[in-house]
Formats: sequence, C-alpha cells, structure tokens
Amino acid sequence: MNELLLDTHALLWWWSNNPSLSSAALEAIADPDTAVHVSAASAWEIATKHRSGRLIVPPRVISQFHEETVAESFRHLSVSYAHARQAGMYDIAHKDPFDRMLAAQSELETMTLVTADRAFEDFPVNTLW
Repeated sequence: MNELLLDTHALLWWWSNNPSLSSAALEAIADPDTAVHVSAASAWEIATKHRSGRLIVPPRVISQFHEETVAESFRHLSVSYAHARQAGMYDIAHKDPFDRMLAAQSELETMTLVTADRAFEDFPVNTLW
C-alpha cells in the first residue's frame, strides 16, 4: 500500500477542490489503495496562520479539523519526540517549522510527501506533485 503525507496546502486544496492540485496528486490521493495521512502539524499551521491573518479558511476547517479529516478517510499522524528531534536536527537553512516537521515525519515514517513546495528538495524525502 502506498503511504502519502499531505503538505498543508495540498490538504487545503483537496478540501476546496482547488484546481492548483496537480493531476498526479489528485489521482494518488483519490486512489483507494493509498493510505493518506494528515499531520497534526497541519492543524497547528492552519490555526497559526489563520490567527495571524495570513490564511483565510472557513471556520469549520479549524473547529472541525478532526471531523473533516476523518470524513475523507484520511489518517491522523501525531507529532512524536522522534519527529520533533529530527525536525530540529536537519542541517538545512530552511526556517519554516511546519515544513521541517512534515519533512521529518515523511522521512521517519517512510511516506511520500504530497507537495508543490520545491523547498522540500533540500530534505531527504520523496515528494509527489
């Protein structure tokens, strides 16, 4: 079974049927033989950016994050000590803590990261777009 981890923008684009989601990403996420994971870091990122005014999302995206994720049959991925340690240990000049966490989770859990963000090319992870 293929295992995917959605970058936050990929999750939001999936939920909103945004045409920015690539056809390869759309096909992989929709594949019933693929396990799609959503990180707790995405909930943190969405809430943080919404609070600061840098991201406008429907209120249910924050208040019903769990329900919205489960409704899609996506799997939750918690943040572990190992994830946190790895995210902090990358010797890469990338400062975004959300990206660092998603990279660590993707690497340690051996999941392909679904992302359009080319910054992940600097991390030891497999990406799909």
